[in-house]
Formats: sequence, structure tokens, C-alpha cells
Amino acid sequence: MVDQSVTSRILIVDDEPDLRNIFKRFLEIEGYPCRTAGDGEKALEMLGQEDFSLVISDINMPGISGIDLLRELGDRHPDVAVLMVSAIDDRKVAVQSLQLGAFSYMIKPVSRNELVINVVNGLRRRFLEIAHRRQSEKLEDLVQRRTRKLREAKQELVLASEETVLRLAKAAEFRDDETAQHTLRMSHYCRIIARGCGFDAKRCELIRLASQLHDVGKIGIPDAILLKPGKLTVDEFTLMKEHARFGFRILSDSRAELLQTGAVIARWHHEKFDGSGYPDGLVGEDIAIEARIAAIADVFDALTTRRVYKDALPVSGAIDILKKGRGHHFDPVLLDIFLADMDVVRRIRERFRDRGDQPGIKSRVPQ
Repeated sequence: MVDQSVTSRILIVDDEPDLRNIFKRFLEIEGYPCRTAGDGEKALEMLGQEDFSLVISDINMPGISGIDLLRELGDRHPDVAVLMVSAIDDRKVAVQSLQLGAFSYMIKPVSRNELVINVVNGLRRRFLEIAHRRQSEKLEDLVQRRTRKLREAKQELVLASEETVLRLAKAAEFRDDETAQHTLRMSHYCRIIARGCGFDAKRCELIRLASQLHDVGKIGIPDAILLKPGKLTVDEFTLMKEHARFGFRILSDSRAELLQTGAVIARWHHEKFDGSGYPDGLVGEDIAIEARIAAIADVFDALTTRRVYKDALPVSGAIDILKKGRGHHFDPVLLDIFLADMDVVRRIRERFRDRGDQPGIKSRVPQ
């Protein structure tokens, strides 16, 4: 450890000149450079102009008292150690001084040994406290930097998860030449409904992302059926409906919440509220709410999107069809939430509208 008597400057504050000089002489003999001040105002002025390691202050002084000076030092010069001196052995004042940050409380008359011992202890404690504070600041900085890196890593994982979903969805689109705009539109419609259900932002985003996987099971449907321009036979339609189970099988083994939710939506987004849907014929709230949400979004976008075998319906016409399916095909509460937010729906349709450079949509939406 560095010799504190060489590096530490001490300020002695007392309205009694003789006491100031005695303390100064005692400490200079020990090698401590000292300065003196006759009152608290002068002490604060000197502290603002010079560097001191330790202050020895009387309690009772004219103007700023020793207690007031101690408070100022705690606020303005927290790295300065303070020793208090008083002619009165007052327990309350002693406790108050220590609570305000004083390192010791000495009663006059103070012997040379007592003074020097308290100064040595005070400087050592100051050295340790400053070292501890600096170490704490370094640790805090390290924690903040690592926290920042963790956040960045988490964000990268989120982006990677979203990219994985988009690529899986795109794989299905390549099979049937369906545009990515359909997937994006219906996913944003899903978020509208989820938000209307009162779900928090995290769950709404989860449903938005997972809903993009609703038709991933089409990867397992033969091209002869998936791309057939005419009407499907009964057997072909039966096989076509298996895309719901295929999608579930592709996604359900994952431990990731995003893919698990995608599996639920893939399997049950063709279920109907009255139990007439597929693949499991579930009724009402037995159908997962994520799938009930996706059913509305998927059918609305299918109705309002041009296919090679049909023109797009106007939004008003699609709304009429959705209303007819209220309570039969669609959950009535969720449908009302969706229909109540059509201004936002129209903005999404415009934002993600099909462009001329995109391939035509050849896939069919099994009913």
C-alpha cells in the first residue's frame, strides 16, 4: 500500500487557533502535510480549490457548525474522510456524526497518539472505501456491458426465430406459388384480433409470427393435387385436408414456444366453431384460441385476394360472408373484434398488397 502520510493532505477546521496549530504540528511530525481553516465557510472554500484526503473538524463553530460542514462534505466531497472533534461528550451528537458519515468522534483534549491513530485509521478506511467503490463501479460497468450483449444476443435470437418462421412459410409458398403477402397480411390480421382480446404485446407478437406457419403442411401435399386447376375429387380433397395434420407433425416436436404455437394454428385453423371443420371436428372453445383467430384472418384474406380461378371480393362482400359464418364457422366474439377494426385492416391490406411482379396464387383454400 502507498505511504498515506506522503500522498494524503489534511485540513484542520477549528475556531481555536491554538488547537489548530497543535493538531497541525502533531500531524506534520508524522509526515502529513496540513492546512488549517478557522470556520466552516473557509473550509468549504479551500475544499473547492485544493485536494484533501481528510478533514478534522470541530463540532461547535460560529457560522457553519461542524455537523453542517459534515453534511456538505458528504454531498460535495464524498471521497474526503472526516473526523469530528468536540469539547462535549454528547452521545446524541456522536451518533449523529457517525450516521452522517464521520469516521470517528473524538473528545477534547485529544492526545497526540489518539489523534494520529484516528488519522491513520481514517485514511486507511477512506482508501478501502474508495477502492471498493471503484471496484463496484467496474463491476456495474461490466454487468451493464454484459447485459447489453445479452440483450443483443436475445434480439439476434428473436430475429433468427422470425427468419426461421418466414423461411418455413416461404417453403410452403414455393410449393403452391402463393405470395408471401398473403402470409404477412393474415398474420397482421391475427395480431389485430389478439390485441382486441386483451393479450399482452408479447403474446400478440407470438401469435402474429406463429400464424405465418398455418399452411406449412402443404409441403406434404402432392403437386398434382396442390396445383390442380380444376375441382378436386372427394379423395383428392380428403388428402388435401391432411395439410393441417402435416403442419402439426412438422412443428409440434419443437420445444420452442413459437413453433409449438405454430403447430396449434397449423392443425386447427380449419376447424369451425360449430364443429363442422377439420381435421378433428372440434367445437367452440375446444378449438385453441390461436387457431380460432387464424381462421378468421385466413378466410378474410382468401376472400379479398385474387386467385387464378376467381376474382377478389371487395371488403364489403367479404364482411357479409364472415357475418354469415358468425357462430357457425367463426367464433362470434373474435369475429366482432376483427370487424370492429376494419380501418386498421384496410391499412394492412394496402401496406402488404400483392404486386405485379409476384407470381399468381394458384393454391386453393379448402373449406
